[in-house]
Amino acid sequence: MIVDILLLVLGFAMLVKGADWFVEGASGIADKMHIPQLVIGLTIVAMGTSAPEAAVSITAALEKSAELSVGNVVGSNILNILIILGLCAVITPVAVAKTTIRYEIPIMLIATALLVLFGMTGGEIVWWEALILLVCFALYLFYMFVMVKRGEMQAEKTETGNKRLWLLMVMGVVGLALIVLGSRFTVDSATALANRFNVPEKFIGLTVVALGTSLPELFTSVVAAKKGKADIAIGNIVGSNIFNILMILGITGVIIDVPFESSFLIDCGIAAFAGILLWLCVFRKKKLKLIDGIIMLASYAAYFVYLVVK
Repeated sequence: MIVDILLLVLGFAMLVKGADWFVEGASGIADKMHIPQLVIGLTIVAMGTSAPEAAVSITAALEKSAELSVGNVVGSNILNILIILGLCAVITPVAVAKTTIRYEIPIMLIATALLVLFGMTGGEIVWWEALILLVCFALYLFYMFVMVKRGEMQAEKTETGNKRLWLLMVMGVVGLALIVLGSRFTVDSATALANRFNVPEKFIGLTVVALGTSLPELFTSVVAAKKGKADIAIGNIVGSNIFNILMILGITGVIIDVPFESSFLIDCGIAAFAGILLWLCVFRKKKLKLIDGIIMLASYAAYFVYLVVK
């Protein structure tokens, strides 16, 4: 058991550091090749920050641990809003961009609805449904491209310093390797712990693995809040949630049919509730305040109790 726990912690550490190195290396290479920063922000950086979720979900699906795959995505989406944004709001008021309120939060809710719809029809996400998710993600990328061109959204930038090209290439390759290996350690150890304690893989995926794969977003958002730069936190979290459903489950479903148990409907409902709660909190006042953060954290506490006692 101790070995499994150590491997789980090691897997999380590899996922976090691997994602960091991959983003910095890939972004630096693209920048030195004079690829527009807009393209870097919309693709490499956006996908790199969700690399842990992607690696774990795809690995879990290939190893026939579908409950871990879906649970990781849905659990991460719930945790991203209720825990990460809740903590940020407790630390400092979090401003929200108008485009996030008008477009991105509704898009996130639509993506969640699509997941529920596809999961309910046949009890699994098959290849053509996964393909629809990927097409929707492509449309979302196009939307971001248009918004940035209009000046309504700032493309994310990265700091690469004066690192040489060869070092950036090494960072990218090593980072990707850490992500792949870390995902294997995380899935294998989480599954072993679930079997050892006779705990459903779904619970492990919705809680432990979801928290572990959300560590990059957690650290980034909380540090940003402490530095008074929390205004970007909501947009990043909402974008990550959209990516998790449309891109990660899209890729996973194209590779292999992903079983969707009826019990996941409640968890998807909680994910939708979290999105609606966020939207209601920011619709008029355009920011998250202390009371909103407390409500979000209390909501996650209630959800966790439900997972434990059900």
